[in-house]
Amino acid sequence: MTNICSPLHSLREGHWFKLICGASFQHLPAVRNLTLVYTLAGADCIDVAADPAVIAAAKEALKTAVNFGEEAQRRGFGFRNLPLLMVSLNDGEDPHFRKAEFNATECPTQCPRPCESICPAQAIVFDRLNNNFSGVLDQLCYGCGRCIPICPSNLIFTRAYVSTPEAVAPLVLQTAVDAVEIHTQVGRLADFQRLWGAIAPWVNQLKAIAISCPDGEGLIHYLWSLYNLMKPLPCELIWQTDGRPMSGDIGAGTTHAAIKLGQKVLAAGLPGYVQLAGGTNSHTVTKLKAVDLLNRKLSDGAATLPENPLPQYLTKSQTQNYIAGIAYGSFARVMLSPILDRLETAATKTDSLSASLILPQQRVNLEDHPELLWQAVSLADTLVSQIKSPNREKVG
Repeated sequence: MTNICSPLHSLREGHWFKLICGASFQHLPAVRNLTLVYTLAGADCIDVAADPAVIAAAKEALKTAVNFGEEAQRRGFGFRNLPLLMVSLNDGEDPHFRKAEFNATECPTQCPRPCESICPAQAIVFDRLNNNFSGVLDQLCYGCGRCIPICPSNLIFTRAYVSTPEAVAPLVLQTAVDAVEIHTQVGRLADFQRLWGAIAPWVNQLKAIAISCPDGEGLIHYLWSLYNLMKPLPCELIWQTDGRPMSGDIGAGTTHAAIKLGQKVLAAGLPGYVQLAGGTNSHTVTKLKAVDLLNRKLSDGAATLPENPLPQYLTKSQTQNYIAGIAYGSFARVMLSPILDRLETAATKTDSLSASLILPQQRVNLEDHPELLWQAVSLADTLVSQIKSPNREKVG
């Protein structure tokens, strides 16, 4: 029988939860702590930047989670198995793969600095802690772009980067990740093909391939072209519908774009599973229920699936009738920022801002502060449990 607590079972049954740490997010302490917290809360997948240091930080957190797994279960949280570790790649320019930049010496002295207050990652600083640094902290910026239109002097720009096929295969092979997500856009079939050519020889060691694509004219035709290029696949295939990228923490209405795009891809009958992203937040599950796009069996708890030697998407699967899962990025990160900020405050024992924020040897791990750890897991659980079994009971 299939393990009813495994991440892939969650995908097949329609209660898959993915945490997006950020394709450009390289703040190692935050990646580590976010991975630990959402793993203990029951996440099925952790998506991180294709950076060896970031991958190592996430793997360290997964090992640490095992040590706290029994306590998490005793407290009623969703941890049962380790989530899949996924890395994000891109075949061309993409808002997820960029960093904001500006020269702070050009900023007018009387500027109210709206960029600093609007940045959800707190990546823009001006001479904080008297260390004479002003500008964008590169490791913290994940490219949301909210600072660009709000700059009164139009001084902020972005630096984009693209995954090179030559670097992909060694990354996947040497770091032994569980899954890969490819960010693409309509009209980039040739670019996708070059990137896929580097991934294909190693796909047998992966458990899932995710394709993230925003809406656009000819979207469904493009997705079918991608499927025909990739098939046959020995692993699960996930279509990530990127409704409104990196906007889930802005407001309740941002989730509409993700759901609308999810409906569009579901209606196309593509082989594989449809998973929402881009604008997802605490309202997403409620709105999915309202339009009957969740697996109705969820209200009765997870069911056991018969063992199937073939990837589920190669059979006539009922997952084509509902959304298989939800990925949360900016909303999931921002909702934990108050607790992680408290941890940063407790850890600040140096005069160097860059050292306290960036260097991994300066970090203080969340598990070293049990009260903060379980507060964070409890908060994460309020999001994870929405799409998981409602029958779990938590203890104090």
